[in-house]
Amino acid sequence: MKKQLAAFLIALMPTLSMAAGGANVHLDSMEPDLYNYESLQKGARLFVNYCMGCHTAEHQRFARTAEDLGIPQDVIEENLILSPQLAYNDLMINGMTAEDGESWFGTAPPDLSLMARLRSPEYIYTFLRSFYLDDAKAWGVNNTVFADVGMPHVLSDLQGEYELVCDPNHLEVRVEDPLRGKVTNPRDCFRQVETGSLSPAEYDQAIYDLTNFMVYVAEPSKYQSNSLAPKVLLFIFVFFIFAYLLKKEYWRDVKH
Repeated sequence: MKKQLAAFLIALMPTLSMAAGGANVHLDSMEPDLYNYESLQKGARLFVNYCMGCHTAEHQRFARTAEDLGIPQDVIEENLILSPQLAYNDLMINGMTAEDGESWFGTAPPDLSLMARLRSPEYIYTFLRSFYLDDAKAWGVNNTVFADVGMPHVLSDLQGEYELVCDPNHLEVRVEDPLRGKVTNPRDCFRQVETGSLSPAEYDQAIYDLTNFMVYVAEPSKYQSNSLAPKVLLFIFVFFIFAYLLKKEYWRDVKH
């Protein structure tokens, strides 16, 4: 039994390590809103166009996304299913094999279905806004949330390019920025050197939408559970009334 428990813990260690990977980094606040369907629809478009080239959401179907988010089937088929090998009822996968991913990136890009639960919405939101130029890295970028990240900044055409003037995870070590003075806000550690197609505020909103969609993908059944919860509570309340009346009737003639 002890050997089985030890083997289980050893197998679990990589997962625990990944989940705790952001424990010592600054994470910006992000409050998901699963009933902001406009945000979720925009996030779905960003996910398909910028993430699914390498990553998958293999536990989610295009049809489920359409049904939950109120997207017509023809819009899904024309704008979100980009591969001729995929159909409306298929899973959200791509054509990249694990071998190709490992050859190109050093490791196969992970499936993102449960990433918002494995990490957190705050982690994803901050990660996608924390790339900076680093010529020492193979892709020319690094990330303050995930050091030595093995992927390019695929959203750089939207965000632009930034350089790092201080470490947002250790602001207690004050660094003088020639343009801003002493930095006190972690976001001020990033200085834009090339603009993208979106303003900083627009990019933050786009990343909010993308993160919001990933939170939905991590637990799409939440809509059903949320709609079922009031019915369950009502049943328990009604059952309590009958149970109480039955108890009173049962003990009515019992003498103490």
